[in-house]
Amino acid sequence: MEGCDTTAIWVKPNHMVQVAHFLFSDPTLDFNYLNSITAVDFIECFEIIYHLTSLNKQHSAVVKTKLYGREEVTLPSVYNIWKGADFQEREIWDLMGVRFEGHPNMKRIMLWEGFEGHPLRKDFL
Repeated sequence: MEGCDTTAIWVKPNHMVQVAHFLFSDPTLDFNYLNSITAVDFIECFEIIYHLTSLNKQHSAVVKTKLYGREEVTLPSVYNIWKGADFQEREIWDLMGVRFEGHPNMKRIMLWEGFEGHPLRKDFL
């Protein structure tokens, strides 16, 4: 874990799967539901935000990571922890160009195959 503030847990990208697995499997935390994954393009970096809920413990958390660079931006997939990440990771790939390594079906979900670029990036024009 990189840090924690009052609103989010910050994680280094290469530790995302380990932290996600801990948040899911630790009986005290029990984050068994992935509400959403979102991405923000800040030009100097991409921020990937995970909203998690424990349906059993009635609490939630926000986990964030930053990815630097514009070409070949990748992050390990959390699909094997939360199956609900399937379409969300594909949507982020399709619209923002962040590829999730280890995802079993990383292909476009909203735009057609052959579409050039990722239209929600700030440098798309």
